[in-house]
Amino acid sequence: MTTQWHSAPRARRCIGPPTPAPARDFHRTLPDYRPTPLVEAPALADELGVARVLVKDESHRLGLAAFKVLGASWACAQVSRARPGVGFVTATDGNHGRAVARMAAHFGVPATVLVPRVMTARAAEAIESEGAKVVRHDGDYDETVAAAARFAHREDLALVQDTAWDGYEDVPAWIVEGYQTLLQEIDEELGAAPSLVAVPVGVGSLAEAVVRRYRRPSPEETEINTPRPATARDVVAGPSVLSVEPDTAACVLTSLRAGRPTSVETGDTAMAGLNCGTVSASAWPILAAGCDAAVTVSDEQALSAAEDLAGLGISSGPSGAASLAGARAALTDRRRRADLDLPQDATVVLLNTEGTPGG
Repeated sequence: MTTQWHSAPRARRCIGPPTPAPARDFHRTLPDYRPTPLVEAPALADELGVARVLVKDESHRLGLAAFKVLGASWACAQVSRARPGVGFVTATDGNHGRAVARMAAHFGVPATVLVPRVMTARAAEAIESEGAKVVRHDGDYDETVAAAARFAHREDLALVQDTAWDGYEDVPAWIVEGYQTLLQEIDEELGAAPSLVAVPVGVGSLAEAVVRRYRRPSPEETEINTPRPATARDVVAGPSVLSVEPDTAACVLTSLRAGRPTSVETGDTAMAGLNCGTVSASAWPILAAGCDAAVTVSDEQALSAAEDLAGLGISSGPSGAASLAGARAALTDRRRRADLDLPQDATVVLLNTEGTPGG
């Protein structure tokens, strides 16, 4: 497929509601917590024509091979506080389900994880290894999410899902709060915000966290609840945010182009963790207002990027390496690069959201 591109220059002049960030103190109480590496990649900086490229390497996070456990752990903690002893239910295309299963074991409750028909046996076995019951659903990701919601309601269990819809907002909001930990770590290590953050996108929750982090209001405007254009007194100094999706599952880019949430039919992709057809309802208004650009990448581009990251000593699956593939698609094209309007001394952060499967 041809690379698709959408840009919104107004996004950098938008501010939105701040996201509470209480999760990091909780994360510090968990076994194996430590900030993940921010790896300098001078060869990629030369290739992309920027001052610095750094890879936030989430291939080992709290004992798992993906960032998802940051959101799942905080959400599960809040659910357990509200309903002690309740079992968890979720739908997953991979890492989120394993994270929920791991946290169910941590809190001593059962977990049921529904997986779509395209889930590999290896990925399902990894979830089962955490002690969860895996139920295969004969549908795509969106259909599996709906089935998990019905199952949780029928069995009076707690649904821990990383996508929101009307009437189901609290848990996805907690998950976004959990993701703030990795962004806090980036800013602390850099000592300043980067110029561009490239984010692999499924339903958009991590991208929502990034936009919320870097589209913060000035101190006088902390009570706003919806994104809006910035005024002269606002402090607007955040990075550009680049959403990266598979060319077979570009629900965010399609929605941004349409100006409204628009579901897409998904196909098979090596980027299994991004194979989602509907943007999260809570992420949508944040991304619509504050995401600078969106790009699609092919499996070939993502797999090539994963190989290149491996050459730098960074374990990455195709979903995690999509950030590098997307940055390449954006910054090696003159028109797309101009849309991003990066400074000459730009610092680019690539979010490597997962390690090599089984690694």
